[in-house]
Amino acid sequence: MEIEVSSRNMKFLECFSSHTRVKMIELLNVQPMNIKSLSEALDIKSPIVTRHIHMLEEAGIVRCESVAGKRGMQKICHLQLTHAMLLFKGAPAADETKRYFVSLPVGHYSSYQIKPTCGLASDTQMIGMCDDPRYFADPEHVGARVLWFGSGFVEYRIPNYMVNNEVPESLEISLEICSETPCSVNHLPSDIAFMLNGVGIGTWTYPGDFGSMRGLYTPEWWHKNIQHGLIKTIRVNRQGSFIDGIQVSDITIDRLMLAYDKEILFRISCSAAAKNCGGVTLFGKGFGNYNQDIEVTLRCE
Repeated sequence: MEIEVSSRNMKFLECFSSHTRVKMIELLNVQPMNIKSLSEALDIKSPIVTRHIHMLEEAGIVRCESVAGKRGMQKICHLQLTHAMLLFKGAPAADETKRYFVSLPVGHYSSYQIKPTCGLASDTQMIGMCDDPRYFADPEHVGARVLWFGSGFVEYRIPNYMVNNEVPESLEISLEICSETPCSVNHLPSDIAFMLNGVGIGTWTYPGDFGSMRGLYTPEWWHKNIQHGLIKTIRVNRQGSFIDGIQVSDITIDRLMLAYDKEILFRISCSAAAKNCGGVTLFGKGFGNYNQDIEVTLRCE
């Protein structure tokens, strides 16, 4: 995750202004804890712990779930964020008139070529059956909130709202993704490649075995073995292509040939010939740990 040091992100930045909140992060890094355990470890009252946890939860650093305990329901807190990069110099300017944002549901792909194991589901039910690629052509696929495939690709057409005289400066895509596929037991790493306008910008290897704990937003009816993924941020600018702030290639935004009158093609793939082919699962709103679809931000000069 990349965080710009600006007034727009004060909720996140203020989380680290308190010794108590930082200590909570340290404790949760060791193991999940309930409010009572945190209260005892920090020697502060439970209502104060709850307020601090709420602040960390709003910032996306901590996630909480209610589970049955010996004396009723208890709130279990988990450290959700694994890392964050603060952007000081070079952060995009605050001129929002040159910022275009699009949120694409995971089911709104325009092209695909996949092999089982595979499937789709809306927020209320499965769309078709597991391991039958024909359902990726079903008209109901646009309502999918989660989809998965063993190998192949899905491709999205991103609307481009630049005007004629604007020059693209950076393109950022954020999505929740993992490798394991819900209809099989598959705790394997996976080499997941990303392509923009036909140009391969980089590959990220999902480490595997991250999705066994129930997803924060995953609906109750979903009982598959995969519950959530990791949030990944892909950025292409004039310096190159980056995934979570780490440069993965020298492909710059100029190489993408973005034009105001053309859509942007975004492909996510896992090749059957890759060293690690553990499949791809994409989570949208109503699934996983991040209540978002595929979020795209295009900034111009």
